[in-house]
Amino acid sequence: MTTATAHAVEALFTGITAAPDAHALFARTSARLRAIAPFDAAVWVATDPINGLTTAPVRVENLHEGGCGTYWESELFAEHVNLFRDLARAPVPVAGLRDATGDRPSLSPLYRNFMCPRGFEDELRAVLRVDGQPWGQLSLFRERGRAPFRADEFALVRSLSAPMARRLRSFAQPQAQPPAAQASTPGMLVFDPAGALISLNDEARDLLAQMPPGPSAPTGSGIELPLPVWILTTAARARVTGENTRIRIRTDTGHWLVCHASCLRDTLGNPGMTALVLEHATPSEVAALVVAAYELTRRELEVTELVARGLSTGEIAAELFLSAHTVRDHIKAVFDKTGVNSRGELVAKLFTQHYEPLAARDTRHVFDGVAS
Repeated sequence: MTTATAHAVEALFTGITAAPDAHALFARTSARLRAIAPFDAAVWVATDPINGLTTAPVRVENLHEGGCGTYWESELFAEHVNLFRDLARAPVPVAGLRDATGDRPSLSPLYRNFMCPRGFEDELRAVLRVDGQPWGQLSLFRERGRAPFRADEFALVRSLSAPMARRLRSFAQPQAQPPAAQASTPGMLVFDPAGALISLNDEARDLLAQMPPGPSAPTGSGIELPLPVWILTTAARARVTGENTRIRIRTDTGHWLVCHASCLRDTLGNPGMTALVLEHATPSEVAALVVAAYELTRRELEVTELVARGLSTGEIAAELFLSAHTVRDHIKAVFDKTGVNSRGELVAKLFTQHYEPLAARDTRHVFDGVAS
């Protein structure tokens, strides 16, 4: 590695650590990586760490909107080489198309249906993973005439996986923010058996307007409303698998939404339309993200919740059948991970800033027996 390349790699990692948000993380990393390991097009995606499904934000480089749908559908509808869901569990979460197919890329439907028509000859894809959880994924494409991705380029992208995942994870941590006005009625979208949107309510339109910017696709069926790809892929996964599917999405205001889709069946059990519900996340929905964002263990979360309830160390020990010494160790670990120095700071950071606004819409105020 030359001195110039070494400096470029160092700047790459420094930029990951300093990125202020996910959009900047993708943009800066892409620009610096392109200078070291050239590529012609790219897709950078954040994923829900609980299930690995696409969520916001998404960055698409040098790909026209018309081709994006084929790219997203390839993961769901066709047998494919290097599936992201397989890479998420693989010992090495990085793979190249030509390398994986023994230089026979036509074995991949993605190559035949998406890459080849657009002049791409190789893809390097990676899952951004830390502590076993996928926080993002990327695809890098090279055009016809370029050499395939090399082993040293695989190694470089592999070295980015955990640092980028850690940075994406840090963006999921609660932030101080005023409670948002939240509708009590969830948004509802209905898709026909072919995946076209055929109906939605006003609440769905309002919640879709809060979505962060990113790739979208036209809905057809006369509805003038492009849908974000993470909405379409969630509905598609439910339609393909017949199972309930859910992701979490952070809005432009920093609040969390949950999107869950179910494939409906007729009286004979045949799959039909798909219903997708979009609503503000409940505390229980956000709990898993808080655990992941701060790297809390399940036991540490239990201790934290009891601290929030005001229990003493002895009371927490009795509740969880632990020694007081073990409880103190857990509390210290939670303090270190969340960057606080007292129980009051901990409650303020995790609950007052984040949980209370979520629960506020379900609170009924009563004055002298009269509900307000």
